[in-house]
Amino acid sequence: MNPENAIEVKDVKKRFKVYMDKGNSMKEKILFQSRNRHEDRWVLKGISFNVKKGEAIGLIGKNGCGKSTTLKMLTRIMYPTSGAIELKGRVSSLIELGAGFHPDMSGRENIFTNASIFGLNHAEIERRLDDIISFSELEEFIDNPVRTYSSGMYMRLAFAVAINVDADILLIDEILAVGDVSFQEKCFEKLKEIKRKGTTIVIVSHVTQQIKNICDRAIWIDEGLIREEGKPDLVTGHYLEIMDKRRTDKIEEDFQQELKKREEEKRKKEENTLPAFCRKGAIRKGNMKVQFTDAHIYNSEGKETQFFKTGEKLELKMNIRASEKTDQLNLSFSITRDDGVYCYGTTALSGLIEQTPLIIDKGNVEVALVIEVNNLLDGKYIVDIGIQNMNEEIYDYIGGGLEFRIKNESRRQIGQVGIVHMSRHWIVGDSVLQPVKLGEYHG
Repeated sequence: MNPENAIEVKDVKKRFKVYMDKGNSMKEKILFQSRNRHEDRWVLKGISFNVKKGEAIGLIGKNGCGKSTTLKMLTRIMYPTSGAIELKGRVSSLIELGAGFHPDMSGRENIFTNASIFGLNHAEIERRLDDIISFSELEEFIDNPVRTYSSGMYMRLAFAVAINVDADILLIDEILAVGDVSFQEKCFEKLKEIKRKGTTIVIVSHVTQQIKNICDRAIWIDEGLIREEGKPDLVTGHYLEIMDKRRTDKIEEDFQQELKKREEEKRKKEENTLPAFCRKGAIRKGNMKVQFTDAHIYNSEGKETQFFKTGEKLELKMNIRASEKTDQLNLSFSITRDDGVYCYGTTALSGLIEQTPLIIDKGNVEVALVIEVNNLLDGKYIVDIGIQNMNEEIYDYIGGGLEFRIKNESRRQIGQVGIVHMSRHWIVGDSVLQPVKLGEYHG
């Protein structure tokens, strides 16, 4: 083992047997052998990394990728199927806080029991006892049975014990949200103090800000393999981008499946009921003399989708049916962000030089509203559409019938926050700083 390293993980693989319906007794195992059918599931497929003495690293990844399994193998709670793990020094783990606590024993008695699990003898625990009690902030309750503690008090005492062991290697798994805000802050400060003293720290967390605040290096585990390791800011940034893309891809996949379902349901819808194209929660009102029969939103490539980029063309196509020839018509359209912020509204006659009311013959007609450049920023948006006459008599109004999302793969491309993109530039002295134009960013 390299003397500079505290931890060495070499080509570690871990397999679990997942039983379909495992028999519990010997009788069941003999009589119902089919219940012992299982499949091998490889959680880790060969990972290798080293941790230097005094270095803090963070393990990140989605649920089930193998982060916690790696940490449990470092604590020797479980062992690898193949490969090797070497550690140098006393190990303290904050994986299951309070393991070893007895509910009928007092907090003080449980400190001795729990600290001994971490390898401290009685004299060492005596020397640390006041620091542990002080850190937990449970002085007035320390001689009460822990069964009388709230869950927050229980976790604070367990954390206080584990953090005061003076270990060479500290392993932490998703347990930093302990107690109230002020106590959490104290926990972070304690971890930073431990790190300054030269303790090697390995943290598993889904909270990327924790990784950035404490760790020198981040390791991203994906599908049982190390996908990336390096500076926490860089690795967590890539991780969040990929996770966000997977989430949006899933939303889009679900949306396309929903489109197919809507088409099937469309034929079953009776006249004057909510049309098949409408999203859940839409509302409808009007006398239905003229009504919407279909409506969809398309991108610049003519594809129906829920996702658009700032600056991209957006086209709403609507089918309208009139029971008789109707004049004095106007069409309305509005966009509201999903948090209730009204973003935009217009009518078919708004801003026209000649505001001649629309006339629709009996039968069906297709109408399209084309927004050549949408200036909306990231968010989820709800669309309302309506048909009314010039006296504002409502023929058909569908509120919240459609939705779409503005999603920019890199927010740096836009460089703005809020609701809308606005063309702008900065002047510094005699220099004009031109912003990156939409669609021209290649970072």
